[in-house]
Amino acid sequence: MTTARPLAVYTDVEDTDPASGIALLEAHGFEVRVLGTRDPELIIEGARDAVALLPGYAAVTREMIEQLPNLEIIALMSMGFDDVDVDAATEHGVWVTNVPGAATEEVATHALAIMLHSLRQLRFYLAGANPVDWNERAPQAPPRLSEQTLGIIGLGRIGRELARQAGPLFGRVLGYDPLMPDTPEVRADLERLGVQRTGLIETRDGSDVLSLHLPLTAETEHMVDEEFLAGMPQGSLLVNVSRGALIDDEALAASLDAGHLGGAALDVLAAEPPQTGHPLLGRDDVVLTPHIAYFSERTEIEYVRIQAQNAVTLRETGRPESPVNRPAS
Repeated sequence: MTTARPLAVYTDVEDTDPASGIALLEAHGFEVRVLGTRDPELIIEGARDAVALLPGYAAVTREMIEQLPNLEIIALMSMGFDDVDVDAATEHGVWVTNVPGAATEEVATHALAIMLHSLRQLRFYLAGANPVDWNERAPQAPPRLSEQTLGIIGLGRIGRELARQAGPLFGRVLGYDPLMPDTPEVRADLERLGVQRTGLIETRDGSDVLSLHLPLTAETEHMVDEEFLAGMPQGSLLVNVSRGALIDDEALAASLDAGHLGGAALDVLAAEPPQTGHPLLGRDDVVLTPHIAYFSERTEIEYVRIQAQNAVTLRETGRPESPVNRPAS
């Protein structure tokens, strides 16, 4: 008698090669199906018998979870999990997992890179590297970094790695994290990194460069709004490599238009890809990259492996390796 193998279903894989993940799953007894879609109806139809769902960028809603009765795990290929209804998954006994730490170095390095690109006004000077414009100077000279204060909102893995990389370049580093405990070990680690821990407003008000490293939650969505931006120092730079919806894009564009903020360096937007006419596209005062801060030769391998390994480990041990929830039994 042949026993049916557990089914693992990839939703969308448009910019990822899942071959190594498929091989890992199949080697551990899974049947694997690749749907190649973000469409909720097609995902429900193609994954109705699945025990493991492996999304790329596809959202997973309560309605989808309720129509996948055999589902045991939603294994994400990202650090963020705001595209999944985690509460619904928890209620229905479904694990949700992410890939913590897989791209810590890359994301912090990218934050530093776009930050320096903006501060050193490279857009202007790259365009001016020609015989006609060679001696042209931007209206304002770039600042000396050792005279600038870097503020980091969110002192998790990536925020602390940014402090390690960027701290030696700046005169001072301020940091805020509402969830980090105040213990001797934490204080020692922040001291080693050269981070002065302060409150949210103190970090915002005291930073020439402010870098966001927070998850997207109900509390953090659009936390950087008109009021928040108005409190940032005149001419300061806002950096975001975490979640686009932390920022109210219209408010940011208005602050830049008014000349209050000096610039923004972003790898993420609230809606991706942006629509034509988005207020932050094509601006000289915005450095924008297309959500690639995580990307490297190493992460191409690790994101796929960790995503699949979570499904394998759950089947073998009853608990995945990097859960973000504790589902109802």
